[in-house]
Amino acid sequence: MFWAARIHVVGRLSCLHFLFHGDFAVIHGSFEKGNTLIYTLTPNPAIDYNISCDGLQPNTVTRTRDAVYTPNGKGLNVSFTLNHYGVDTAILGFFAGFSGRYIVEGARELGVDVHPVWTEGITRVNVFLNAGPDTEYNMVNSGAAITDADERAMFELIDGLKDLDCLAISGSLPPNASEGFLRGAIERVRARGAQFVLDISSPQLADLLELEPLLIKPNDDELRDIFGIDVHAGDEESVAAAMAELHARGAQNVLLTLGGSGAYFSNGEHIWFASRTFEVEVRSTVCAGDSSLAAFLSIWFSERDRVEDALRRSMATGANVVECAGLGDFAHVEEYEKGIEVRLVKWGFPSPDDRGFGEIHGV
Repeated sequence: MFWAARIHVVGRLSCLHFLFHGDFAVIHGSFEKGNTLIYTLTPNPAIDYNISCDGLQPNTVTRTRDAVYTPNGKGLNVSFTLNHYGVDTAILGFFAGFSGRYIVEGARELGVDVHPVWTEGITRVNVFLNAGPDTEYNMVNSGAAITDADERAMFELIDGLKDLDCLAISGSLPPNASEGFLRGAIERVRARGAQFVLDISSPQLADLLELEPLLIKPNDDELRDIFGIDVHAGDEESVAAAMAELHARGAQNVLLTLGGSGAYFSNGEHIWFASRTFEVEVRSTVCAGDSSLAAFLSIWFSERDRVEDALRRSMATGANVVECAGLGDFAHVEEYEKGIEVRLVKWGFPSPDDRGFGEIHGV
C-alpha cells in the first residue's frame, strides 16, 4: 500500500530517517529550530528620498532639511526588519543602473544578502516630503521596465534557491511586467513545497488567493479597492464577514491593518484585535506597513501559537517606524510593546454572502 503524508516543519531538517510498517511510520532524526530563511521579492525597488520643510508653496524656492536616502521597496523593508529581529532573510528583486547598485550595496552593508536580476534602465527614486504636522507628500515613480527575459531570469533564480522556506512578495509591479508574472513566481514557490506571503495592492490579489497564501496583509483601503469590502476598527461584525470571505477565497491567514486604528489577525478559527494606547508623532508612514508585517512574521512564522506576542511586536514596530524617516532604528519598540492592547474576538463565521451577521463575543 502506498501513501503520502505532508509534514510541515519550521526549521532545517537534519538526518531524518523514515521507517514504514503497515499504516505506521517511525520518524527518527532531528531538525534545527530557528534557522528559518524567509526570502522577500521586491519586483519594483526604489531609493527613498525623505526630506522635511516648513510648508510648501508653489512657484517659490523651498528649502528642505533632514535629507535621508535609503535603499527601499516594500520587500526590502520586510527583510531589513526581519534581519533586525534575528530572522535569516535574503532579498530578490529587479535592479537597474546606479540607483540599483546603490540599493544592492546598501542592503549588503546592512547584513542582508541580495540576489539581484539586473535589468536595463535606472531603478526609481521616490520622494517623500514632510511639510509639517499631518502634511505628507508622497511622490512615487513608476520604475524601470522589465522584459520577458528578465522575468525568466527571476523564475530561474527562484528555482535554484536551495534553502527556500517562505517567499514574501511585496509592493508594486514594474512597467511591462506580464499579467502572469506573480502567478508564475508563486507556482515555483509552491512546487518547492515552500510557503508564500502576499502584501500587494494589485487587483491580481483577488485571483491569487486561490493559490492559498500562508498570509496576506491588506489594509482597509486595499480591501475596499480590490474586494469591495468596507471595514472599520470596532465594527467587528463587518471584520468577521470580511475575514470569512478572504478565507473562503483561499487565504490561510489574514493580517488586516488599519493604520493608527489598529490591526486584526484571523487564522480562520479566531480573530484578534490589537491597538495602541498611546499617541505618536507621525513623520512618515511609508515604511510602517512593511515593518509591521515583518515584525509579525518574526515571531508568528515559527511559533503560530504566539499570535498576541506577534501582534504586540507588529503594532509597536509600526508605531516606532512612523516617527522616523525610513525604518529608523527600532529603538522604542520594546517600550511601545507595553502600550499595545490585544484581545481575542470569537465568532461563528458568517458565510461570505451573509456579511456582518456572525456572533461576536469579546473575550
